[in-house]
Amino acid sequence: MSRHTRVRGLLAATGIAVAVAMTSAGAQALPATAPPATEAASTAVDAWITMPGVTTPTEAQLPFRSSSAQGPVVVGVEPQVRFQRVTGFGAAITDSSAHVLYWLSQQQRDDVMRKLFDPVAGAGISFLRQPIGASDFVADKAYSYDDMPAGQKDYALRHFSIAHDEAQILPLLRQAKKLNPALKIVASPWSPPGWMKDGDSMIDGKVIDSPAIYRAYAGYLVKFVQAYRKAGIKVDYLTVQNEPQALRRKDYPGTDLPWWQEARIVDQLGPALRAADLDTKILGFDHNWGLHPGDVTSYQAVHEDPMYSYPYDLMSTGAARWMPGTAYHCYYADASAQTALKASFPGKDVMMTECEGAYVETFLSVMQNWGTGAIAWNIALDQNHGPHVGGCGTCNGTITVNSTTKAVTYNDQYRDIAHFAKFVPAGSVRIASTFRDTTYGPDPVRTVAFATPDHRTVVVAWNPGKSAKTFTVVSGDRAFDSTLAPGAVATYHWR
Repeated sequence: MSRHTRVRGLLAATGIAVAVAMTSAGAQALPATAPPATEAASTAVDAWITMPGVTTPTEAQLPFRSSSAQGPVVVGVEPQVRFQRVTGFGAAITDSSAHVLYWLSQQQRDDVMRKLFDPVAGAGISFLRQPIGASDFVADKAYSYDDMPAGQKDYALRHFSIAHDEAQILPLLRQAKKLNPALKIVASPWSPPGWMKDGDSMIDGKVIDSPAIYRAYAGYLVKFVQAYRKAGIKVDYLTVQNEPQALRRKDYPGTDLPWWQEARIVDQLGPALRAADLDTKILGFDHNWGLHPGDVTSYQAVHEDPMYSYPYDLMSTGAARWMPGTAYHCYYADASAQTALKASFPGKDVMMTECEGAYVETFLSVMQNWGTGAIAWNIALDQNHGPHVGGCGTCNGTITVNSTTKAVTYNDQYRDIAHFAKFVPAGSVRIASTFRDTTYGPDPVRTVAFATPDHRTVVVAWNPGKSAKTFTVVSGDRAFDSTLAPGAVATYHWR
């Protein structure tokens, strides 16, 4: 699917997100605090502007003026109307990503990691998704942390080991955490070990419907969190299955996991995490905003219920007490699904944990629809969209590492992540931003706004149109004017 095509689908939700969120789910009553008396308010707005295909951002200062004079196009920022708190923004250090990053010299790799994770010198990536075992993006073959010979089981998990990750993945994670101590991690399995499934394989199949297997799988995930913590990496969130509605994975790990089985696993996992004194949170679902027609066909082919309301059914079970939120992917439908779920379960969070080709329009839509965080897919791949074993043959990395020249290219996704991660730290709160255009021009500017813990206001704006857009941003009695070229993205921030 082209970027242009998906943009239109995503933005179908964006235009109504604030109104729906305020009327259906209810804005959060979070305190609006003034800056400390020792901190003077900004006299100008800092702007950080990028263009598609342009490597270096443009930085500028825009003067404030009185809001009494407003032009025909106005973005209104309302700090007193507050919504969800932010967890972070980022991508995933898959096995493939780690592999291509280790093609680089230590000096090159250090420079790349700084540009990815350093909040001052780089993009400030603050949220990572880590596969638990293999995904389709592996350099060699599928693996879990407790592989067994065919026909054998390991209920006691005596063979559990994260040795596979010790050479490349864990050193990168430790380096990322050092560069950005606020970094959060959500970890997701593409499959349990094969011996826990009816086909004795990580590829396709179902989890065996057995209390002993559910306990073993919960223990497996707890051991993963413990092992990572011992290795210096805290896992903040877990999901129990990547894309549980994607049946018939024929060449890479995947599991058909109905909602009732996920609930049974979570009912084991929640108490097991607590008993191990781990504060890792469980997220439910971890799949698309809507059920993809291809997945419907897969269900029909095996005479199964398509489970159109999977996240609702899951959150309606007793297992919901162990799940503070739901994870979504971007590959079908649009982010308004997040607002709908939030309206039904207002005490639960929503976030996007995977989106290949995540650009600013994706992040805007996710955040306007109650998302606490947004994560792209591979943080790095080669020029041939790999290495990978099965699965996606057209996926791109946030950066590209050339397998021959070792040249590093920072793609548009890198800069679009930076517009959020660099300026909107964890603990920020989304605030209301409205748009008025009395010219009724096509492709209006899209915005989302935040209040940060250090008392800054941040507005991310994108011009999706084919002509330049001039507009006024108004916040209280102050305003500033800006013009964005076609396709340009700007992050404005002030105290």
